[in-house]
Amino acid sequence: MEYTFRKATIADLGQIWSILEDAIARRKADGSEQWQDGYPNPSVIANDIALGHGFVMLEDDTIIGYTALLISNEPAYAAIEGKWLTDDEFVVFHRVAIDGKNLGRGLAKHMLAFIEQYALKHGIYSIKADTNFDNQAMLRIFEREGYQYCGEVYFRGSARQAFEKVIVH
Repeated sequence: MEYTFRKATIADLGQIWSILEDAIARRKADGSEQWQDGYPNPSVIANDIALGHGFVMLEDDTIIGYTALLISNEPAYAAIEGKWLTDDEFVVFHRVAIDGKNLGRGLAKHMLAFIEQYALKHGIYSIKADTNFDNQAMLRIFEREGYQYCGEVYFRGSARQAFEKVIVH
């Protein structure tokens, strides 16, 4: 199956928010504290889109995933308790969510492959991300996809596990 990726538009907001609402409910059902404090919300996604950071993954014409991508723009990462693998430019991804009707199809792997291609297209060989200590699904994905644990970063007063993958070029 071929998937396409494109920048999100404000017209996509309803579909994106539906996917994120489902992901928020899944985190809660899994016993995770991640995304249980009113974040993310439609305003955060609208801001991603307005700044050109929001991306959607499509199957045919249907949005089946969302992420926000930023280049070397995550102030919380400067204060890591630990050490990043590199100090070079990096792509950071946030708010990865896959449509709940499409779970179990390996779509997160396709999303991360797109993120790697995005980084390479921009001449960047480092990808950084973080997740809650209790988001077992994302922790498994990081391990499976070759991300290395680097330490902890803090968002809204909470510690998050920080990971980096250096892309071989």
